[in-house]
Amino acid sequence: MRRILGSSAGRRKPGALPSPPLRQVAAAPSFARSAHQPQTKENIMKARVTWVDGKMFVGESGSGHAVVMDGAPESGGRNAGIRPMEMLLIGMGGCTCFDVVMILEKGRQQIIDCVAAIEAERADTDPKVFTKIHVHFTVSGRKLDPAKVERAIALSAEKYCSASIMLGQTATITHDFEVLEAP
Repeated sequence: MRRILGSSAGRRKPGALPSPPLRQVAAAPSFARSAHQPQTKENIMKARVTWVDGKMFVGESGSGHAVVMDGAPESGGRNAGIRPMEMLLIGMGGCTCFDVVMILEKGRQQIIDCVAAIEAERADTDPKVFTKIHVHFTVSGRKLDPAKVERAIALSAEKYCSASIMLGQTATITHDFEVLEAP
């Protein structure tokens, strides 16, 4: 089951909590176009982040989805949404899981589930970039070939996962995995 978070209309008063549950964004946001951006390229992505109040923001994707981001209370937030740096890790996890599942399906593996548990360390000083990231995959299926699972993870890490490759510019990324036989 997927839950899509969206924004509620208007700016709230400082200290007011967001209205749960948040609504799904019905259509992709219309973003202002700048003259220097080619409009015919398929490789252009757009997003918009809007300040709600305090340290809370709503991020909207060009595909029409939204998510609430908020800071920790010690940073002036209310802990009412995901942290932006957590969002980076989740994005990387989604990107690499997508690749692994697609590669295994194309290899006619009977995959039932794929979970990436991610743990990261950050630098002590600003900018507090990720310095180490470890991804543990748990891949479940029927008669999965561990060599094919290992290859799918390697292909994602080295060739296909844009998020991993970008984060790998500042962090050492390691992977391991386990294969579980599904009933």
